[in-house]
Amino acid sequence: MKRFSFPKSKRLVTNRQFKAVLARNLRVSNGLLTLYMAENDCGYPQLGVSVGKSCGNAVVRNRLKRLAREAFRQSQDRIPASFDYLLMISHRAPKKSDKLRKPKETARQPTFEQVKSSFLALVAAAENRIRNEKTDNQ
Repeated sequence: MKRFSFPKSKRLVTNRQFKAVLARNLRVSNGLLTLYMAENDCGYPQLGVSVGKSCGNAVVRNRLKRLAREAFRQSQDRIPASFDYLLMISHRAPKKSDKLRKPKETARQPTFEQVKSSFLALVAAAENRIRNEKTDNQ
């Protein structure tokens, strides 16, 4: 297996896998992404992506999923290996002032760099939370 590959074994694909990560209840969020994490026993990171229908049509949602998967693929050497990651991307509800703007201005999608930096920042925040939980329990 290549170092930066993303085979099916590194994906969370079933509803059961998604629910297991959600049940761990370790969640960090910023304006762009919400990241859920749970420890796994397989020794390598796994990723699941969920994009809400409020983000746009299928073309937009699939593009967001591709960006998230690519950010994960390129960041595998910078994130803890024995965790499952569940990324949720949801569109914030438009404000009244947004309705007055042109549709192209409100429909701007995040760039790959924004998704990647957001993902890495969320992983770091989750790591800090895990570290704090372990020191509190000792």
